[in-house]
This record gives sequence, C-alpha cells and structure tokens, in this order.
Amino acid sequence: MRKVIYWVHQSVDGFIEGPNGEFDWPVMGSELSAYSLGLTERVGAFVYGRKVWEMMSWYWPRAESMFTDAHDLAFAPIWQRTPKVVVSRTLTGAEHGARVVGGGDLGKEVTMLKEEPGGDLLLTGGAGAAAALTALDLIDEYQVIVHPVVLGGGKPVFPGGTDRLKLRLTGSQVFDGVSVLLRYQRA
Repeated sequence: MRKVIYWVHQSVDGFIEGPNGEFDWPVMGSELSAYSLGLTERVGAFVYGRKVWEMMSWYWPRAESMFTDAHDLAFAPIWQRTPKVVVSRTLTGAEHGARVVGGGDLGKEVTMLKEEPGGDLLLTGGAGAAAALTALDLIDEYQVIVHPVVLGGGKPVFPGGTDRLKLRLTGSQVFDGVSVLLRYQRA
C-alpha cells in the first residue's frame, strides 16, 4: 500500500506562512534541494490542498520560462510529469490532469488512492489538507523541514482544533548547515 507523506517547510516557531501570507523565507541550499528533488522523483503523485494547488498550478507550468533558480528549473519537469491530486470540498475539476478528491467521503477516496499501485503520495504544504488527513489517520509519515527563522505569527503547520497526535522520531538530517529535517511516524 502506498504511503501518504506530509512534506512541509516551517519556521522555528511553527508557521508555514508569515503574518501576511509570505513564503519567502525557506532557503533551498544545495543539500536540501538534492534531498527534495530525490524525494519528488520517487513519489507516485503530488497531493495538494486547494489553496496550495492554485499557487502550484500557476507557478510550475511557467517556471522554466520565467525563472532562473536552479532548484526550480530542476523541479519544473518533475512537477509537469508527476500525477497530481487536489484535496478540495469545492473544486469539481482541476487543470494539468489533476484528480480532485474530497467532494464526498475524503477518507474513502484517499484510502482508495493509497491502495492503487505506484509510488507514495507526497502531500506538500497545505495546513488544512494535512489537518484533515491527519484527523482521518491517513498520513503515514511527516517530513518537517525546520528553517532558521522566527516569523512571529502567520499560518501554523496545524490549525487550531487539531487533536493531540503522538509521533515517533524516525530520523533527522541537517542540510547545508542551516535547516533540519525531522521525520516522524505515528507512535
């Protein structure tokens, strides 16, 4: 059975966006970039919440022609060829061949995705989608990249009202002497 892996960048104080929605603070050094690209090459599909999907579906099809960042240029073709799933209660369809789930029984729909053949499902960002899948006990692994910044507010990794979740640390790694990967599974 495929796993759902939640891959998220966060500040030291636990936010995925700053107070004004900014996401300009994660630094993709060469080691973190290599790890990220290796992870994304191995998965069977990318999973996004609706808000993250809207950003990703605008940015990645244009990245190769509009930007020069080495990481972005390396990831753009991976994004284009990898199947995508959008978790949303409101969307009925999505561009770029993405599949939409969540309009019905989210638990059943994601369980069916996990039972399909192929690589793991990589949930990237999306606090709401992550909280919903966590509440349904559908996330198998949490990969949290902690960046050396205190944002002082913004969007937390998990929104208020998320139930307590006991996790077990399965690994950690320092990248570029700057950021830290913490890998967790449910305890």
